[in-house]
Amino acid sequence: MNNHPIVSQEEWLEARRALLTKEKAQMSANDELARQRRELPWVQITKPYLFYTPTGKASLADLFDGRSQLFLYHFMFGPDWEEGCPGCSFLCDHVDGARQHFEHHDLSFVAVSRGPIDKLEAYRKRMDWKFRWVSAEHTDFNYDFHISFPPERVQDGKITYNFTTQDYSPDSEELPGFSVFYKDAEGQIFHTYSSFSRGGEALLGAYQFIDQTPKGRMESVNGNLMDWVRRHDRYENDGRAADKECCGCNSTAKAA
Repeated sequence: MNNHPIVSQEEWLEARRALLTKEKAQMSANDELARQRRELPWVQITKPYLFYTPTGKASLADLFDGRSQLFLYHFMFGPDWEEGCPGCSFLCDHVDGARQHFEHHDLSFVAVSRGPIDKLEAYRKRMDWKFRWVSAEHTDFNYDFHISFPPERVQDGKITYNFTTQDYSPDSEELPGFSVFYKDAEGQIFHTYSSFSRGGEALLGAYQFIDQTPKGRMESVNGNLMDWVRRHDRYENDGRAADKECCGCNSTAKAA
């Protein structure tokens, strides 16, 4: 930082205008990518998934909550965990503020994990989140969407994640991602999109603020993109180290 170039206002304006041209090009490219995303073919969901909620079981159709679109976040919280993944918690800190708007744009949000519903509810209340969170415990949902890999389901040391075959590691039992669904007027449900690994990064509003600053994300020398992130109730106490050891979200964040 101490060796950063210092220039005149005129030189700064010239450099800034050059960067603005690149920013506009990237914005246009993002618009085109979003258009292509909307044009992806769909897959009809016919398997009768049932999820556990605080008030009983709910079908996938129930999760739409009267809307035609559903954003389902695959939150890393295994059956034996006592806390949710710090990286997933970081992302979900951004949900409720946006949710009060996109729910009026025909989109519902639900988080889903393999952890038991009582643990999910306790953690949701601890984090003061208002969005709906359901459990896929004892169902095939997470396995069918290639997001959970308990050792007994791993064959030959390989898993399929982020649309590729990868080596399994102990940190790979639960991995992050999200899936989007559409329900038509007849009640048919279609899987329209999924994204994994760093795909959820676009949802992290905190990064959008940080990326505008001279220090940026201050990533560590080992390339770990999220080693600074803590659960929001852990920043001011001695529990920081525990957040770094929770799960595999930090290692998966390195991959594109």
